[in-house]
Amino acid sequence: MSAITITDAAHDYLADLLEKQNTPGIGIRIFITQPGTTYAETCIAYCKPGEEKPEDSAIGLKSFTAYLDAVSVPFLEDAVVDYATDRMGGQLTIKAPNAKVPMVNEDSPVNERINYYLQTEINPGLASHGGQVTLIEVVEDGVAVLQFGGGCQGCGQADVTLKEGIERTLLERIPELKGVRDVTDHSQKENAYY
Repeated sequence: MSAITITDAAHDYLADLLEKQNTPGIGIRIFITQPGTTYAETCIAYCKPGEEKPEDSAIGLKSFTAYLDAVSVPFLEDAVVDYATDRMGGQLTIKAPNAKVPMVNEDSPVNERINYYLQTEINPGLASHGGQVTLIEVVEDGVAVLQFGGGCQGCGQADVTLKEGIERTLLERIPELKGVRDVTDHSQKENAYY
């Protein structure tokens, strides 16, 4: 049984739309952009034969096939696609209660948790300045080595951002982390004898 429910009303509405496309074998593809984050959006798109991806899960419905994006599947658990009519006509609704639920927990590896918080909490804030941060590695002393990219490179505020914002957020979320370091400081490690 698939994670997602497509009601009869939604099925008939979508089948009608698909029929108007005049493309034999056309189906729909359901995916979530930025799954597991507060920015998650559930989307339904037309899917012509050949546009589905090999790793998609296919659900054969009465009149067409729905393809679920592999990455989105866990986030589509308990999702309901419905078609609600009102006096203005009707609209397709998608309720995906787990779309924004993080797929990390205390037992997830530290690097997965760091990446998750970078994607969900830190990078969206830096994006407005055209910057982003990526995790390079977690070194043996429990320090995350991060790389600044985009607008952060060469920015005089990068150190401040790193220490005050990013390190504080990550240490709050991931207690076993000891600190963060910029990848450029990382290269100084061998000859730090002073």
